Amino acid sequence: MATLLRGEVRAILQPAGHAQYEGAYCPPGVPYREVRRGPFDGKTDIVVRPDADGSLPAHMTFGGGAVVYEYDGRDKSGRAVYRYAPRLSPSHRTVMDGVAEVYAEHTLKGNR
Repeated sequence: MATLLRGEVRAILQPAGHAQYEGAYCPPGVPYREVRRGPFDGKTDIVVRPDADGSLPAHMTFGGGAVVYEYDGRDKSGRAVYRYAPRLSPSHRTVMDGVAEVYAEHTLKGNR
């Protein structure tokens, strides 16, 4: 677990909530629940430094900006919760097209 410096806040990355995934790209044949999944969901070794005004950053990016998580408040233990934001993540469409290929392969093989 990372040592916190003065003012820093522990954070956790979570799957998208309704506000983040509503209207996000979902190819035909893929269950909409797949849209919620972010590549870093569940990571808890994240530390966030508040902005100059004391507020936490609205977004956290990974992979050179390809994956975006959006601030969604704090949990019961005081950690900042960031949720996967598929509509804001440039890599989301490509990832979902890959997921669609996997679902199509399983359907062709009769594995459902």
